[in-house]
Amino acid sequence: MNSVLQIENLTIVSSEGTLVDNLSFTVSPGEPVTIIGETGSGKSLLAHTIMGDLPRNLQATGKVLTAGQDMLQAHATQTPSSLWGRTIVMLPQEPVKALSPLMKLRGQVGEVFRFIRNLRGDNAQTFADGALGRTGLTQAADKIPSQLSGGMAQRAAYTCVAATSAGIMIADEPTKGLDNHHKAVLGEELRQFAKTGTLLTITHDMSLAKLLGGKVIIMQKGKVLETGAAGRVLNTPRSPYGQALLNALPENWTPLSTKKRSFAPLITLQDCAIKRGTDVIFDNLSLALGKGEIVGLTGDSGSGKSTLGNVLLGLLPADGKRHIAEPLARHNMLKIYQDPPNAFAKNVPVIQLLDDVIRLHQLNDSELDPLLNELGLSRQLLQRHAGMISGGELQRVALLRALLLKPAFLVADEPASRLDPITSEVVSRLLVSSCRERQCTLLFISHDRQQLEKLCDRVIDTNSLRQQ
Repeated sequence: MNSVLQIENLTIVSSEGTLVDNLSFTVSPGEPVTIIGETGSGKSLLAHTIMGDLPRNLQATGKVLTAGQDMLQAHATQTPSSLWGRTIVMLPQEPVKALSPLMKLRGQVGEVFRFIRNLRGDNAQTFADGALGRTGLTQAADKIPSQLSGGMAQRAAYTCVAATSAGIMIADEPTKGLDNHHKAVLGEELRQFAKTGTLLTITHDMSLAKLLGGKVIIMQKGKVLETGAAGRVLNTPRSPYGQALLNALPENWTPLSTKKRSFAPLITLQDCAIKRGTDVIFDNLSLALGKGEIVGLTGDSGSGKSTLGNVLLGLLPADGKRHIAEPLARHNMLKIYQDPPNAFAKNVPVIQLLDDVIRLHQLNDSELDPLLNELGLSRQLLQRHAGMISGGELQRVALLRALLLKPAFLVADEPASRLDPITSEVVSRLLVSSCRERQCTLLFISHDRQQLEKLCDRVIDTNSLRQQ
């Protein structure tokens, strides 16, 4: 079967304007293509167009040839789902949405082998167990998605995708939420697939783009700025925006502050045992966060970073003592969630959700526009429903909502994981500087230790917490 993916003069428009402008490229077996670029530049829209499930309020012109079939023509009459899983498969940007919320992972992967690969009974389950083992999820096989960390959910979705027989794979931010070890494992899996399969990857992860090789395309504002061999584009980009992307990698950041500061304790855990279900994540844990302190928290995927943040916020119980030095109202202790789409009502304009917050807490709405400008968001964007906003833009809206409330304690769980390097630096610095100005204690959770070391007063690794 022809497994070449060909895009010809693709343009995607909405009532607000052009989202993708005259895009053309070809992806063939053994010649992977990776798209990098600005958050909200139309990369994920491109992926959905290729799959044939572009939202109906958007219009696309041009050609999207998948296995010889024009997906735009197929989409005009029916959803081309007959190709899904067998000819073409996609790892979506929000993996939790692609997993059944009520089915254990073992069953979900088993279904792929039964219904796509046509294996039966115990044979399908044996293959499923092997697939989960290769992605390090054997211990999570009997868990449902809500019991997984963000990184584990990412690996679970990839396990399902890799179990198909499709010759064309679209991977949208495949390493988002993964620690360095699992990034390397998944990157190598994708590289091996690309040797014989057709791979289109969308990512902000420059190291992944380098590993995959092939061709790299840089996009900004829906347009292609630059295209060429991965080695050339990623090392010596010709476009000013491409050069800015490289300069914005965390290893090139200037530390926000090198001044050592002392802090009075705000939140203290003493001799705590923290569990996830029946699993003990931390035992006999003692930890203090100071008032106005910026603390980075890093560690392996699934090592309990988000769980620890929830315990500090009082969202989850712990066996032991939790002490807060001063009375704090509930809205003064906030969390920016790792999966922002799950933190917003899907069918309500975002501006209405923000207005509700402003009205409920009697906030000054004059602070909205300055924050919008600093975060690179427009008033026009806020008129959309959350489901019509890209993951990176919605991540910034979540940060905007939190900063409006001026919290005393904020847990930011991977707040820049969906952002391109340039936007990531701007948003991360804004988050940290805003917290410092307001004497807000910040727990900044990230897999990127370099990023944390440039921004935080101190960095904690979950491995060190287990060794107490």
